[in-house]
Amino acid sequence: MTQVYETQAERTDLPLVVMPSVLDSMVEPIRLQFPQLHDIARVRMFEEFTSDEDAIASRLRDADVLLVGGYHISDDLLRRITGHGPNGADEGHVRCIVFCGTGVASYVDLDLAREFGVRVCNAEHYGDHAVAEHAFALMFELIRHVGELDKDVKAGNWAWKGGDGLQLAGRRLGIIGLGGIGSTVASIAKAFGMEVGAWSSHVPEALFERCGAEPVADMNELIASSDVVSVHLPLIDGVTRGIITAEHLEHLRPGTLFINTARSEVIEPGALLARLQRGDIPAGLDVFDHEPLKSGDAICQIPGIVLTPHVGWRTDGAFRELTRQMVECVRAFLTGGECNVVVHE
Repeated sequence: MTQVYETQAERTDLPLVVMPSVLDSMVEPIRLQFPQLHDIARVRMFEEFTSDEDAIASRLRDADVLLVGGYHISDDLLRRITGHGPNGADEGHVRCIVFCGTGVASYVDLDLAREFGVRVCNAEHYGDHAVAEHAFALMFELIRHVGELDKDVKAGNWAWKGGDGLQLAGRRLGIIGLGGIGSTVASIAKAFGMEVGAWSSHVPEALFERCGAEPVADMNELIASSDVVSVHLPLIDGVTRGIITAEHLEHLRPGTLFINTARSEVIEPGALLARLQRGDIPAGLDVFDHEPLKSGDAICQIPGIVLTPHVGWRTDGAFRELTRQMVECVRAFLTGGECNVVVHE
């Protein structure tokens, strides 16, 4: 039976905040934040993860604010929970959606939310270190094969036949997108003794200097001159969606490591798969065109690449900061303020 956590259940005069589905790792961190809503809102959290739309809609029937994470809100579900479905307000009246992440545009139709007069909020920079560290975890698996070596040793195979490792020190890292995560990656890379170049638009020149990255104005030039290419662009419709094209990927030299812990949608559809299928680019990917991946997916059949299930952001520190921001967004909405507003109501 689903455990339901509630605060101030008797205060029916207060607006209701509902989290209808939650990742196990978020339960305790967000519980610790809910006291910030004392005398501001009631909270109801269903302590299981589900993406079943009927279950989510049912749990949100009386909600004023939705805390969402880990699943997509279809247009149909958005209509239902905001009172714009066939059953009108009887099915829902959510006025604010708070997303547990930055790239909310990948999970909710923002234009439709705007049409319905629903505020949408996200979280910012909560996972800069988490995702940056995961990018290096992928790099190290590609160059040192720690997972494979562990299996070999435990199986009694001491002699490594997979070839010697590579070192990062002295190699050049090309970063596409020098925001919070990209600049953190640059700083870590410098500490490892790497040369760092970066292509990024709309960031101050001082940021390049602060994290030790050389600005490169042409993405093709950056890619062609790098031993490792790491993508850290946010997904912004009309700006970064598909910004990395098949033509850009043609500039990857054989043997170049390609890392993506950002969003798959920043790459032209089909372009990365086609490039990797040539078999000469080791890649580490945490994001994909279709999630979750199926075992028969074409990208799973390519040798020499490492795949992880969109977990780069999932660390204890990231969860603490993420849940703090989520609750602050709720508090601001219900007290007349603003916090991380992506769509105004």
